[in-house]
Amino acid sequence: MSAHFDDLETRSADARAASLAECLPAQIAAARNLPGYAATLADVDPDSIRDRAALAALPLLRKSALTGAQAAHPPLGGYTVWPASGFDHIFQSPGPIYEPGCVSTNWWRLGRFVHAVGIGQGDIVQNCFGYHLTPAGMMFENAARAVGAAVLPAGTGQTELQARAAHDVGVTAYAGTPDYLKVILDKADEMGLNLSRIRRAAVSGGALFPSLRKEYADRGITCLQCYATADLGNVAYESPAMEGMIVDEGVIVEIVRPGTGDPVPDGEVGEVVVTSLNPDYPLIRFATGDLSAVLPGVSPCGRTNMRIKGWMGRADQTTKIKGMFVRPEQVADLVARHPEIARARVIAGREGEMDTMTVQIETTATDPAPYEASVAELLKLKGRVELVAPGSLPNDGKVIDDQRSYG
Repeated sequence: MSAHFDDLETRSADARAASLAECLPAQIAAARNLPGYAATLADVDPDSIRDRAALAALPLLRKSALTGAQAAHPPLGGYTVWPASGFDHIFQSPGPIYEPGCVSTNWWRLGRFVHAVGIGQGDIVQNCFGYHLTPAGMMFENAARAVGAAVLPAGTGQTELQARAAHDVGVTAYAGTPDYLKVILDKADEMGLNLSRIRRAAVSGGALFPSLRKEYADRGITCLQCYATADLGNVAYESPAMEGMIVDEGVIVEIVRPGTGDPVPDGEVGEVVVTSLNPDYPLIRFATGDLSAVLPGVSPCGRTNMRIKGWMGRADQTTKIKGMFVRPEQVADLVARHPEIARARVIAGREGEMDTMTVQIETTATDPAPYEASVAELLKLKGRVELVAPGSLPNDGKVIDDQRSYG
């Protein structure tokens, strides 16, 4: 098996930028012609969007807007190049929200990930992602086909049958949530079945804790994880180097300050925003609601694309304080009003039976009065303002920190 899925993974920064300058205008043009983007991209010249800086000036597309558009114009909301009947599958995710899918080679681009895991021709993959309504099962089946592996379409549940099938068929690789493989292995041990042929695991959809990864390694199983969504397909994935997650070649990833579309400096935690280069489903600056950060440098495995640190929490930190919702967008408005503010954070607390609100502001200023007035106006609540030194707030992506105890 070759070290890399294709030559795209090892491109130079200049080659990747040149490719982006060519394909991004075409993708913006395709999106601009779709009903879903009629309002937001109508005045955009696609030919002017040739790099990441120009892309960052476009509006975000949030899942709530996609859900609303699908409700008004079912089932796909006017965001796809083809009508629903033009795709091979239509899936339903919680919300509900509907996603298209195709069986064409590597449509979700997860083949790149399973190749990095070491899965390929000669392998039999026990695919324990769900096949009904939700797309994960088909996404990973599509990936296995892209690398020439056979698939046991196991789905979820019926653990005894899963263990028996893995033994009888001679399964060599697993795809599914991180913890379910352990459930199968433990059941096989209980049943006296030898599953030692399993040597690779491609996991997603949950936390892969270091202790669990070590347990798999002790059994001789290499377990790597990816960050993928039903809407976007593969976003980023681990390689054997296991140093962060490498961004897939079919997407552009930005890390932005929660509540805004403004990219943050490399290393600062923010919301993951993804532009898909899939010509059938051109999602432009799709806000995932997930937090992550850029990891500097390139992977020791030789793949040269940008790396992120993986999933670091949720960006939608909307919190009700004193009966009023406080949203990240309001905190962003506060920062934008005062250029001398570097960052701000709202802390929801509790004193006795009363909610409290403290607004911490990174600034060199010494007078809190102007900020107190802005807080009252923009957040619609009065609260204590604390002025703190620039750089003193934690780098965790939080702009609203709810410290109240609900236990």
